[in-house]
Amino acid sequence: MCKNYFLVFLITMAASAETLKCEHHKTAEDDDWTIVLRKRTNPKRKFPKLKPSKQQQEQQQTQWAPTDIETTLEKELHLMNKMKISIEKLEKSQFFNAFLDQIHTPEASQHFLKLTQSQSKVKMVIYGIGSIESFESPRLQLSLAILMKRKLDWIGEMEVFDPIISLTESKVMVELGCRVLLVNEHGRREAVDPILFFMPHCEVELYDNLLKTNWRHDLLNKIILLGNSFEKYEHHRLVSKNQALDESRKHLLAIQEFTKEFEIKTLSDDYFRAFHGSSWHFFSVDCDTDLQLTC
Repeated sequence: MCKNYFLVFLITMAASAETLKCEHHKTAEDDDWTIVLRKRTNPKRKFPKLKPSKQQQEQQQTQWAPTDIETTLEKELHLMNKMKISIEKLEKSQFFNAFLDQIHTPEASQHFLKLTQSQSKVKMVIYGIGSIESFESPRLQLSLAILMKRKLDWIGEMEVFDPIISLTESKVMVELGCRVLLVNEHGRREAVDPILFFMPHCEVELYDNLLKTNWRHDLLNKIILLGNSFEKYEHHRLVSKNQALDESRKHLLAIQEFTKEFEIKTLSDDYFRAFHGSSWHFFSVDCDTDLQLTC
């Protein structure tokens, strides 16, 4: 990324009197994500077609700058070296070979082709990556995103955001080819063009925000999502037998019947913590479908 971008980044950071407090802190314990769901009721209730105004949409996003602004060249070089080791390790792994093989299987490749044939490059938006300086799982997850861009010619620009990343991490991400967002979108990115959302082990509310923002057939059908398995959320809801549906999860559960999911196999304990419970998700909604929420 050019120096001008980081000049703008630093000016924005310095001008911020207060920065957004972390909405989630991705720690080693957080890698084992948990689910709390409740039972569906009233399946015929329809989702209102009203969209928020532009002003309301802008209010749902927050200007951001890192709270940890202490960095040195030595820290940046050390973190870059850790990322290079992580990328090299992952690239040579059986897990990554199986990951690429799955993408190129006839069943999966038709879904990718459907979304990539309309344009030469598809943007990758990375939410909730966590601290690549503190934990191995976020480093492996970012390594996977970087290797995907290197190996798959249809992936274009990479944008990344997590409210907890430091200035050191931001600089390293930029050097690795990412664009660090200066706005916390809270997952509310509209898929006007096809987008690959890379969201391993994010909170369920972030997935629901993404779906709610794109709750139209023409937008949902432009999304490729790599993240927590929606099928596992549904399974947990069924076995937990809770009495009411959590408001923050209704879009995720309602989209199930329009979702094709491919589970990612971890194959090795080395990659279990970083990728367990993750799947590819593709949505196929007909233009005359009346999307309904089941709460």
